[in-house]
Amino acid sequence: MYGIYIRPWGFEVSIVRAGVRHRESFGRASYGGIAPALAHAQRWRDAVVKSLPPPTRRSRAEQVRPNNKTGIPGVFRLLTPSGKILGWLAKTYLAHDQILRALFLASDQGSAARSMAIRERGRQLEQMSGLAKVHPAEEAIRKAPPRSTAKLPAKRSKSEIVRKNNRSGISGVTFKSPRPKHPGYWMAITYTAGKGTASKAFSVAEHGHDKARTLAEAERRRQLAQKKRESRQAE
Repeated sequence: MYGIYIRPWGFEVSIVRAGVRHRESFGRASYGGIAPALAHAQRWRDAVVKSLPPPTRRSRAEQVRPNNKTGIPGVFRLLTPSGKILGWLAKTYLAHDQILRALFLASDQGSAARSMAIRERGRQLEQMSGLAKVHPAEEAIRKAPPRSTAKLPAKRSKSEIVRKNNRSGISGVTFKSPRPKHPGYWMAITYTAGKGTASKAFSVAEHGHDKARTLAEAERRRQLAQKKRESRQAE
């Protein structure tokens, strides 16, 4: 579940790389249930982790921090209480128990102390390896083979999602009764952006309850097929 967060509607994947947050949502309604939504979320997360590894520790250490006063990462100027330059310090954090330091005093090296500290900082960085802030799960994800998508259902379009107020269990198919004791009718409804809504009703009084519903389901499939054909033609 690394990088995957449970939400009331499904799952959210959120991973930050180089200051950029990569986020995607996977709703259970869009993918046909919790299990396929999670499978899609894991597959997307894996792709981000494999294609965008964290920066190296060295590249992170070479970035100038906002509080840096010398313009050179890892090189610090030491001053006397009166403000006179005492020397230049090269410092690199390799591990919690390994910090490299080298001080070059102005009294010994003169104006060359600064350039000597810069060169020393470069030598210190050569000993730094690995990636910055690696989560234990990331290395396993990068080494793992791609997840199989053979049985993974495709994301449903909005027109295929069953709404909470749907009484048929099939998106776009609904039962309506205009007034009490009216036998009602089953209706197939499909909305297409830019074209409006296509609908067709099948009377229970004429066809019977079960056949009217079957006819509405068939009409809904026809409407969706037509919508997909028109979408492909427009591309």
